[in-house]
Amino acid sequence: MGKLPTIGRKTAQRLAFHMLKTPEEEAEALARAIVELRRKIRLCRDCFNLAEEELCPVCSDPRRDRTLLCVVEEPTNLISIERTSAYRGLYHVLGGALSPLKDVGPERLRLRELMERVQRERFCEVILATNPNVEGEATAVYVSRLLKPLGLQTTRLAQGLPAGGDLEFLDELTLRRALEGRREY
Repeated sequence: MGKLPTIGRKTAQRLAFHMLKTPEEEAEALARAIVELRRKIRLCRDCFNLAEEELCPVCSDPRRDRTLLCVVEEPTNLISIERTSAYRGLYHVLGGALSPLKDVGPERLRLRELMERVQRERFCEVILATNPNVEGEATAVYVSRLLKPLGLQTTRLAQGLPAGGDLEFLDELTLRRALEGRREY
């Protein structure tokens, strides 16, 4: 259990004891489901999202705006954006973010595939939707520099105040970005 992300020692111990109390058939069903998941799920041929077929549901949807491309770090980021129903374009999943401390350089991300894709397809805008942390910012800067010679409009997700947040609890960077990104009311 120690190999599952975000599962600490106590939670892993509770899960282990729960599985020991579970009837054998249920434990075997869970094990089969995990093996089946690993067999069925693959990466989309075009965007590297999770998929059961060659193309993921987003890439295979003819109603998507094929002039917009949103670059995200992981499939979980894509899922979060999809939940908003505010974006109807396509995606490209990098498979992580630049992080020298974790030995993740440009060669470990799907940047070559991104560059091939933007040269092959007719995107009008590329939206950089990497996480608003040091690694995500470094990745966004790196990708924007790669895209600049192509003359594509490259944008970054707006950053600022969270809905329902209190100003007194915000860090300086978030508050600075909210001030810089303000708009007409």
